[in-house]
Amino acid sequence: MTSFAPDSIVLNRKLPLWYQVSQSLRASILGRSADDPLRLPTEEQLAGHYGVSVLTMRQALKELEDEGLITRHRRRGTFIDPEARRGAPVRLLGSVDAIVAQQSGMTTELLGHDTVPVPPEFAEHFPDAETVATYHRLRCDEKTGEPTNHARNYIRPELADRVDLNDLVRWPMTKVLRDVVGVRISRITDTVEARLADPETARLLQVPLLSPILHYTGITYDEDGRALDVAVIHYRGDRFSFTVTLDAH
Repeated sequence: MTSFAPDSIVLNRKLPLWYQVSQSLRASILGRSADDPLRLPTEEQLAGHYGVSVLTMRQALKELEDEGLITRHRRRGTFIDPEARRGAPVRLLGSVDAIVAQQSGMTTELLGHDTVPVPPEFAEHFPDAETVATYHRLRCDEKTGEPTNHARNYIRPELADRVDLNDLVRWPMTKVLRDVVGVRISRITDTVEARLADPETARLLQVPLLSPILHYTGITYDEDGRALDVAVIHYRGDRFSFTVTLDAH
């Protein structure tokens, strides 16, 4: 059976190899012609094609499988899903320090904190918890005092006793969890989308009702893959931009 032929790639040693391979293969899959074969080469053949180890290739394929672009069948092989979503988000890598820097540099007011049942929309992130600790903050530009965003964090209840409210006024939750509480963060997954300001957001950010805002969701994971914190931030659309710089070398 003829196999799909992915494009080649020149690997950048500054980034994880599995990540580069997964994104290159992803682009090949989404850019394929309708009459291209759906069967992928074997792990060994793909590893040779990209010049990486089989273990690295396996990790890259797992990424695409989790995204729903491919399906893997024991003894039959790996196949491109012809119904795979073409609008799936691209995963971009960066450092935790970059996230901390992006969230810093503003004056912060703590609007409230509480312990609440896990919201239904976050139940998948806290499957073993009945409650979460919540923190609601308003951030303003240091020079003008103008509100720029308001944020809600939902963290595991066992971490709440180790969070000092004074620290949350000075630092982002990511820094508090890592540097004060002492948890080991493995990764943060960010999603940014456009929405319209609801009444609370319009009031807090001092914008007209239904004006455009940026809705950010950031999920922080520990080394065991458990979600520690779900951050939901509403940014003023006229005071915030989201920039990604990609190193081509």
